[in-house]
Amino acid sequence: MGLPIPPLTADVVVPLDAEAAFDLFTAGFATWWPPEFSWSGAAHLQDIGIEPEVDGFLYERGPHGFRLDWGRVLVWDRPDVLAFTWQIGPDRLPVPDPAAASEVEVTFTAAEPGSTRITVTHGRWERHGPGGATYRENVAEAWPYALARLAEVAATVAV
Repeated sequence: MGLPIPPLTADVVVPLDAEAAFDLFTAGFATWWPPEFSWSGAAHLQDIGIEPEVDGFLYERGPHGFRLDWGRVLVWDRPDVLAFTWQIGPDRLPVPDPAAASEVEVTFTAAEPGSTRITVTHGRWERHGPGGATYRENVAEAWPYALARLAEVAATVAV
């Protein structure tokens, strides 16, 4: 493992209380996560989700029920914090060892009345080895894009 690489941080305010925002992020993952970010691709993705417990998996199901796991839930503290490993390597291959994976922490904090700020901090990039810094740069716009999708869905839920 090399020197620490600064985390990526992105946030969005959604017109939902913290419980509803947490539930949309987790139970509603398939409604907002960009399918083009999956291994299966938008045309073949069957399902995507987060198992609602510590040690639960982030997963996708592709053609013919083929399942790929993206990571594991480290913290499930509804409605305040969700944390998970990011077991997708710089080469987009699975990273079986969680000690060699980056980590994502998602916090849900009250914003203006009836709204929640969702902040994603994706760090520990150095765990991905020599390609960690480049990997971080390659996905720098991914979290803002995904959170914008989340905000779009949250706006329809809040109506």
